[in-house]
Amino acid sequence: MKVVIIDDEKGMHIVMKRMLGKVDEVEIVGIFHETSTAYSFLTIHDVDVIFMDINMPKESGLEFAGRLRESGRQMKIVFVTSHKEYSLPAFDVYAFDYIVKPVNQDRLYYTVKRALSEMPSPKDSVRQDSSSTRVLFNCLGGMEIRSAQNVLVKWKTSKSAELFGYLLMHKGRLVSRARIIEDMFGEMPLKNGETYLNTTVYQLRKLLDNYGLKEIVHSHSSYYALDHNQVDVDFLRFEEGCKQMAVVDATCIEQALELEQRYTGDLFGDRVFPWARSEVEHLSLMYTSFTQRLCEALLIKGDTQTAIRLLMKQFARNELEEGTIMLYLRALALTKNKEALNRQYIQFEETLYRELGITPSPEVSALYSHLMSELDS
Repeated sequence: MKVVIIDDEKGMHIVMKRMLGKVDEVEIVGIFHETSTAYSFLTIHDVDVIFMDINMPKESGLEFAGRLRESGRQMKIVFVTSHKEYSLPAFDVYAFDYIVKPVNQDRLYYTVKRALSEMPSPKDSVRQDSSSTRVLFNCLGGMEIRSAQNVLVKWKTSKSAELFGYLLMHKGRLVSRARIIEDMFGEMPLKNGETYLNTTVYQLRKLLDNYGLKEIVHSHSSYYALDHNQVDVDFLRFEEGCKQMAVVDATCIEQALELEQRYTGDLFGDRVFPWARSEVEHLSLMYTSFTQRLCEALLIKGDTQTAIRLLMKQFARNELEEGTIMLYLRALALTKNKEALNRQYIQFEETLYRELGITPSPEVSALYSHLMSELDS
């Protein structure tokens, strides 16, 4: 596994080099003090994992990670930082892990081993990769486990379902017992919370053991993590698909339509977990943005009816989204249906004023006027 280290502190270079050097499978191929030279190196070299500080001069680690993602690079990024408050922004750029300094050898070793476990092996090229042989974890629009034979698995308790979703949302990252107790059992006295967590972990492992998956719930010191490599997770597949189709055009419309159908509802459906709010919103915004790109491509292709169907679906989710209304007005104009175009704009205008007390933006109003003028002529 090829690794790069980026940190403006020379001492961290020494520490990380020493720790990573203890893992036989790791090859350090580059060490950099700042991001500009690192970026030049990454444009011509394949790297599996980047270990990177967040607070650096000129360009922060978060900004650099965003630039890498925008350029389409999919290597794993592990932030190694003294600042805990950046954990949520870190995962907005699809960070693989987040390690707080001072770095512990065992903690670093776990991250490296998890990264190695996700790398393809020679056996993977000949192994059958079919969801029919994997347990399905469906969290979009609900929360369920289905066996390889598509049999719905019954949860032991609601808390075991919640713990499953909680660990799954952290995408293999270690989460401390203290944080889990605070997020899931915060209304209880601490001692009761610890007892309930132990019981819930046992119940979840017992359920998964029926399908040979007991070991995917890892415990390490006072941390837990869920390894999703042996299962098929719908929202992770959707998220990865969106990243791979940052641009939707005529060459991938069919694949994009298939991906859109996978989003069967918001993360965890009707189950409202306070700790999941940011991720629910993140995936919802990702779905909206992806669908808008897809509809844009459909309109260019001339498939107006499919675009309208998807846009109506978007309106059922959020009738105030301006990107959606602009696409919808364009689609209606292409059908030459002036009455429908006028009706839809007025409805949007009334809803916007009723719900928020504001009028449509100048961009929406200008587009409406332009489209109506074109239809009149």
